[in-house]
Amino acid sequence: MLKQILKYILTAILTAEAKLVLRKYKPRIIAVTGSVGKTGTKDAVYAVFSKFFFVRRSEKSFNSEIGIPLTILGCDNGWNNPLIWFRNILDGLSLIVNRKLYPEWLVLEVGSDHPGDIKRIAEWLSADINIITAFPRIPVHVEFFSSPQAVNEEDALLARALKPDGFLILNQDDPEVLAVKGKTKARVVTYGFADGSTLVGSHPLVLYEGESGNEQPIGVTFKVDYEGNSIPVRLRGVLGRNPMYSALAALATGKAIGLNMITTIESLASYETPPGRLRLIPGVKNSLIIDDTYNASPIAVETALSALLELATRGRKIAVLGDMLELGKYSVEEHKRIGEIAGKMCGILITVGIRARGIAEGALIAGMDENNIFQFENSREAGKHLEGILRAGDVALLKGSQSIRMERAVEEAMLHPEDKEKLLCRQDEEWSKR
Repeated sequence: MLKQILKYILTAILTAEAKLVLRKYKPRIIAVTGSVGKTGTKDAVYAVFSKFFFVRRSEKSFNSEIGIPLTILGCDNGWNNPLIWFRNILDGLSLIVNRKLYPEWLVLEVGSDHPGDIKRIAEWLSADINIITAFPRIPVHVEFFSSPQAVNEEDALLARALKPDGFLILNQDDPEVLAVKGKTKARVVTYGFADGSTLVGSHPLVLYEGESGNEQPIGVTFKVDYEGNSIPVRLRGVLGRNPMYSALAALATGKAIGLNMITTIESLASYETPPGRLRLIPGVKNSLIIDDTYNASPIAVETALSALLELATRGRKIAVLGDMLELGKYSVEEHKRIGEIAGKMCGILITVGIRARGIAEGALIAGMDENNIFQFENSREAGKHLEGILRAGDVALLKGSQSIRMERAVEEAMLHPEDKEKLLCRQDEEWSKR
């Protein structure tokens, strides 16, 4: 109880400081919302805008009531250290009292775990640009809302808080996202792979390199079609559609304010998806790991499995899937459904957690041989088993909700575990204690 009271007081102080900082320095704000792909999109926008402006972005996934003020103030998460929180308050006061160099643009990730989260933020944060990424059928955190639609409505609230001359950047491939267009008078720019988008993605392909017969995937490429032009985009070290959508959203945002399209595309050469988001990591025995371990929801797992399916490989395709949490009444059905999809796509399935037993059940229903299904209660055991069965040419996809800690399974099977702090998610000291 005391901890909650202290958190409330701290959030109130930092939010008050953030409001004053915004009023004083008047930065332009890009807010990224949606149930999938926020962090990757935020980082892609940063890669584009930092070539033109002085920009600050949310660190990692600072998207909460306390994370957003911290980003505005340029402060770190204090976790359980009261001295760091006290220093943050003083740093905020210093920004208000003194005139300091401050970013021209802020790229903020805004998320909702519970009803009212975004509503409270929208009461004081008015963006110049709002990007909405995706509204899946069963979004993450749906357990805490009355329905999936309620989650989507919460995420869309920032669109109504846009400044009068603001831009709304929408994923045209998602009908629920596109429907937000009719709820605002903002100028709209769309992106997607569907015809009719302002920026249309086309010809998506996996990039390979290496000798014939021993090629390794190294990233993806696609074309951006707009105003009669078609320009190729290359993204290294990633797979799947999600990084492409993030890149398209960033390019659409740049186009909205008139940035040069060629330069914005070139700026994506420096774009790296955040750790744990469909990143390619070398595995033991000349295998390959698709690390998508940051978090999991049904649509995100489907997307990751599709990326695995698209790969051409001389080895086996292995899925290591952990529990998907916070799905509430949809949990049993969705785990089984994901299992049926995985059972048709993969040669070997490894599950982690109690709920993921439903994934194994779904794979059996899909016809997967039970001898190719392995079930574990924790991620390290699963990772050690994966390390033991990997062969040259195999590709393993790893994914699960945050608290299942699937990055630990990656650590067991990656070729260079000494690089884990650079390559994997949740490597902070605070996470290591959990």
